[in-house]
Amino acid sequence: MKSAEEYKELTIKEFSKAADIYETGHAGIYEMCKDDYPYISEELEKEDYQDLLDCGCGTGPMISLLYEKDSTKNYTGLDITPKMIEVGKAKNLNGVKWVVGDCEDLPFDDDSFDVIICSNSFHHYPNPQKFFDSAKRVLRPGGRLILQDYTAPSIILWFMNHTEMPLANLIGHGDVAAYSLDEIRSFCNCAGLKIEKLEAGKKFRMHLVARK
Repeated sequence: MKSAEEYKELTIKEFSKAADIYETGHAGIYEMCKDDYPYISEELEKEDYQDLLDCGCGTGPMISLLYEKDSTKNYTGLDITPKMIEVGKAKNLNGVKWVVGDCEDLPFDDDSFDVIICSNSFHHYPNPQKFFDSAKRVLRPGGRLILQDYTAPSIILWFMNHTEMPLANLIGHGDVAAYSLDEIRSFCNCAGLKIEKLEAGKKFRMHLVARK
């Protein structure tokens, strides 16, 4: 079992290498991230917001899509990997803020955002409850957390966490764990977030919408 810092170092090394190809047609396993974008867009269209935080934003593909639709909103991209943020900044999206930081300890004031999105990043967090607690703190009252990541039936989940992810660690990936819907429900309850949607989708995807 690795320490939290060891997992984070693995993640930074992995995505420093991936940054230049992350949004190309040669992104390999990172291509699957695109499957989440329609779900997130659909949720965002349900109600108005002004200030959005993308946790684990990578090079900002989701922010780019949102900015293209509406450049009047305030977008902030946060990622632990400096190289990812460097590539995001190079897009020169006017008014978008790019921040290097830890999603388990969000470097923002209380009540700063109307919505937080997190796509395919959560399984890299060694202290998942800290993420939910931090998200609750920086969301405004009534604000939403929209989270997409992995889940699976219990037997497959055990295999992912005890075989697949440790093997991924050996080849340089910073994956920590995938969680059951019950575990996600517990994280939200402990943080004081009200679950509005929590479901398992195709391709072992988990979709959560929770509100402060």
